[in-house]
Amino acid sequence: MKMKGKPPERSQGKLFYQSLYELVNPKHRFYKLANQIPWGEFEEYFSDLYSNAGRPAKPIRLMVSLLILKQLENLSDEVVVERWVENPYYQFLSGEEFFQWEFPCHPTDLVYFRKRIGEDGAKKILKVSIDLHGKKAKEPEVLVDTTVQEKNITFPTDTKLYRRIIVHCVKIAKEEQVVLRQSYKRTAKQLMLAQRFRHHPKNRKKARAAQRKLKTIAGRLVRELERKLEPGIFAGHAPAFEIYKRILSQTKKSKNKIYSIHEPQVYCISKGKEHKRYEFGAKASIVMTKNSGVIIGAVSFPENIYDGHTLPEALKQSEELVGRRAKVAICDRGYRGKSHVGGTKIEIPKNPKKRASAYEKRKARKRFRRRAGIEPVIGHLKSDYRLLRNYLKGSEGDSINLMLAAAAFNFKKLMK
Repeated sequence: MKMKGKPPERSQGKLFYQSLYELVNPKHRFYKLANQIPWGEFEEYFSDLYSNAGRPAKPIRLMVSLLILKQLENLSDEVVVERWVENPYYQFLSGEEFFQWEFPCHPTDLVYFRKRIGEDGAKKILKVSIDLHGKKAKEPEVLVDTTVQEKNITFPTDTKLYRRIIVHCVKIAKEEQVVLRQSYKRTAKQLMLAQRFRHHPKNRKKARAAQRKLKTIAGRLVRELERKLEPGIFAGHAPAFEIYKRILSQTKKSKNKIYSIHEPQVYCISKGKEHKRYEFGAKASIVMTKNSGVIIGAVSFPENIYDGHTLPEALKQSEELVGRRAKVAICDRGYRGKSHVGGTKIEIPKNPKKRASAYEKRKARKRFRRRAGIEPVIGHLKSDYRLLRNYLKGSEGDSINLMLAAAAFNFKKLMK
């Protein structure tokens, strides 16, 4: 366990250097944000994850600020570290007193820090972003909707998966110094070339034959490695071989299919979009206040469940973050079947009753028109805050990326 990092030294050694407080513009959005965020809460919350001995880690404020900047500016780990050296406002946000000329950390340190804080740490950052909005985040009515957080995988086809199994098996054999009868390197390449324009009538038969051949080769290599690897070594690769076997045995009508070898938890979601019929990733539920538009809940689900069944967990998380239960949740017709969830009334568009007054009809119409306001917010989360494609590993990465994107949206709203 690493020792807790220390804040930057503020000694008299740099007396004649110009301080960042004098260099930056006090009206800049990052200057204001740096003075509004309660950094002490992060120091106190994350201090239990560090030791009192050993090699010192990077300061907590630095790492948290880099995570916030990454989502706010829609940057990768590598780019946010490079921009930090060039931008005095980034450095001011992270607590530096003087302008620095060296990288604050290696980009992989952000990976380790995300693993260290986990989902609870990302939820803490989201909670702080909500608390900064004060009473605006405690409205009695909320808007709820689901979206798909797509994973960073290629569009899955059987041919690609068989090809990946062959590549992985050859790699394992090379690592463990197992001599294969044949690596099929050139053969697999030729069979993949036969897949081009596979839907053309003249190429269809050839492409299907090449696909069957790739599957045969993949199964052959899997069985050969099972025979030749020693039991102790094979045990270390057993999870990977289990995935290979599931891919080779699955058919078009199989349930819980695997679409990616490196992200086996990914599932297929159909949201009824005309331009994108299927999306591969994880379902995410967003809870937003009705009038102020503050995101007070963001939950990722490891399974593809019905929208109505996402409400209990989504409303429970928003209650934990805000400190009070929403009285009314306004949803679309995809949530049919639920009228109340844990004391929260669920409002769904429906035909008005015959005895309803003009005032009641007007109020309901206004309420459901406001519900549509969550749709562009989800669009902004995807286009501006790294929710369009998730590059973080596993189901935990889905939750962390979603909550950090929601926190970045709230911080940006606060800066505006």
